[in-house]
This record gives sequence, C-alpha cells and structure tokens, in this order.
Amino acid sequence: MGKFLDAQTSQNASYRDSISVPVTATPALFGTLGLNTTGAGPNLRVEFTFTATLSSLAAILTPVNIEIYRGTGVGRVLVYSAQLTLPVAGLGVASETIITLAGADFNPPSPNNFLVYQSFISIPGGIVVAPTRTGPESFYAAAFSN
Repeated sequence: MGKFLDAQTSQNASYRDSISVPVTATPALFGTLGLNTTGAGPNLRVEFTFTATLSSLAAILTPVNIEIYRGTGVGRVLVYSAQLTLPVAGLGVASETIITLAGADFNPPSPNNFLVYQSFISIPGGIVVAPTRTGPESFYAAAFSN
C-alpha cells in the first residue's frame, strides 16, 4: 500500500480571463512547487497535473509545448514534455483551449528530503500568431512511496 508524503498546488490564475500573457518561444514559468519527502520508503513517485487555458483570435494549428522539470536552474531535469496543437479557428474568430494533462516522475532522487518541480509553457519559434494565456492556470503534485 502506498504512503502519502506531501502535496502542493501552485495556482497562477484562478479564474477565466484573469490574466493576459502572450505565449512566446521562450518557455514561461507558470508553476513552482516543493514537496517534502521526509520518511519516504522505496519506490518514491511524484504524480502531477496541470491546467493552462489559451485564447486566440486567429489559431492556425498552433503547437504549444508544456514542460515539467525536477529542480531549478542549470541542473534541472526534464521529467515530462508534451506538445499539443491548438485547433483551427478563422481569423477574427475567438477560440479558447483548456489544456489539462497528468504525468508522473518515478523514483526521483530526493536530495535533503525535498523535491522542487516547475512547469513551463511555450510555442515553437517562428509562429506568427501566438495565443494568449488567459487563465485558469494551475500546477499540482503529490509525493508517495511504498
């Protein structure tokens, strides 16, 4: 039976249309959280979910990248990545896409019994019409072990 260790939420925007941040080719941080793994047994695992809402007035099959890292700075480790393509909408037609995905990090090393995770969002370079992050945005993780 699994043992619950800790859970955290990083809530960047709680409501629809509560932010207006253009998505760019430079990955933008939208969530950071830390998990206490003191007392972890074997088979440590971290399960996470995130939600990001994007709006656009001209979506032309725009790819959006989501990346989750363990750690911060130059030593961070990519543990999850996904690329979704926003649906086509005609010029001047408002579209809204809610992205909700889930993933896990199995058997991560736990330095000092504490793990930090960060979530980023971006679009590939060269996209002419970029979507806007409008909210809600949320990043949640929980740590378990045997």
